[in-house]
Amino acid sequence: MTNALILAAVLLPLAGGVLVALLPEGRKRLLHGAVLTILLAEAAVVTALFFAPDTAFPLFSMTDTLRVNVRMDGVSRIFLAVGAYAFLAAAIYAFRYLEHGGRERSFFAFYLLSLGALAGMDLAGNLITMYLFFELVTLCSMPLVLHDRTEESIRAALKYLFYSVAGAFLALCAIFFLGKYGTTLDFQPGGVLDPALVRGYEPLLRVVVFLGVLGFGAKAGLYPLHGWLPTAHPVAPAPASAVLSGVIAKAGVLAILRLIYHCVGVDFLRGTWVQYAWLGLSLLTVFMGSMMAYREKVFKKRLAFSSVSQISYVLTGLFLLTPVGLQGGLLHVIFHACIKVCLFMAAGAFIHCLGAHRVDELQGVGKAMPKTLWAFTLGALALVGIPPASGFISKWYLAEGALSSGLPVYSWLVPVVLLISALLTAGYLLPITIDGFFPGKGYKTLPARNDEGGAMTWAPILVLGVAAVLMGLFSSGLSELTASAAHALF
Repeated sequence: MTNALILAAVLLPLAGGVLVALLPEGRKRLLHGAVLTILLAEAAVVTALFFAPDTAFPLFSMTDTLRVNVRMDGVSRIFLAVGAYAFLAAAIYAFRYLEHGGRERSFFAFYLLSLGALAGMDLAGNLITMYLFFELVTLCSMPLVLHDRTEESIRAALKYLFYSVAGAFLALCAIFFLGKYGTTLDFQPGGVLDPALVRGYEPLLRVVVFLGVLGFGAKAGLYPLHGWLPTAHPVAPAPASAVLSGVIAKAGVLAILRLIYHCVGVDFLRGTWVQYAWLGLSLLTVFMGSMMAYREKVFKKRLAFSSVSQISYVLTGLFLLTPVGLQGGLLHVIFHACIKVCLFMAAGAFIHCLGAHRVDELQGVGKAMPKTLWAFTLGALALVGIPPASGFISKWYLAEGALSSGLPVYSWLVPVVLLISALLTAGYLLPITIDGFFPGKGYKTLPARNDEGGAMTWAPILVLGVAAVLMGLFSSGLSELTASAAHALF
């Protein structure tokens, strides 16, 4: 039964994407009904998998040594749930958002295919399977960026493709070396390196692993391969931006987690130049992304730079190589997905209803669209990390993991950079709320939107905004789930 559920979690959205592509044009009700049914079924399957035992099994063999394997564990559950529920919320929002733009069928076809590819990656049992689905995620999600078919969107989609593929090739090099120096390519907590084979080649292998993480980090926006995010997000439709930032970019996080914790092993990396270099890059990305977001005036581009920064919070937790740091990273995977999907959908609502693309065009927006701005505010407070909202919980564990790590310099530098980034986050998000509700004199009055785009537009945003706060207030269950998943890898 568990095996059937696991296969359904992957095959259901993949088959649904093909089915949606075959639906006749102009049948919106049929299209929306099919997409909603598939996503609800996927959410139900993922929910059932939460209660299923850990398992691993082979699916088929491509050669004598290259096998496609499946694995369900605590990490799989977290990433599967984040993807299923975020895609469901963004799809409900997209029904109304895409109503007048056309090409709904192609959007939802690639939307479902992207979800299926992500589920396959979440459930991959070895490096080969994960790499195959990692590339499939890129190919299925790229059309979401070029949805509008403008010259700008085509350039942005190609940039996303080139960055992701180039990063994947770097990672593929690391996979080749691990195949030579490891006992297997299957995921095993603690790593698979063979001490006898590795002896004398440690420096070379550490260089290769460093580059492999850098390659997978391109998808997660790790410096210096972060450039696709601020280019792709402003031109993609808001529901596509929401899942790109909240979920699809986390494919890079998952790949890095599997590579470090299930293949190489923390003992091989802890205290080496590789760990220090990774932490340096992730903290640089956190600070740089926050600073660029603070200076940016285009709303969705500001949120894109914010994603560059916030996803590197997760990577910092992974690179600490401690159970508490990893727990903080996994918590931030969950909380950031909820928050950033909320913020991008709010930005899309302001653009869709008012034509406001820049933050300086949002003065008085609270009078025109109060429910949407309230939802945005709740998400912003959570992202800043103001207690008791969810962002505070994950940042607490990240700081605790750094302080207890015993790493020279980084044990105190990580909390300092997180605090500076939180201040910058407040500086680029909260003024939107203040100017929106209290614009002062002399601002351009925005047209009132009593419907705020309709309930299918504002309701998912408000639900996610409230959830971003409630998950912080009632975080014990998620803390136990992520603690269990993290400690199982040490």
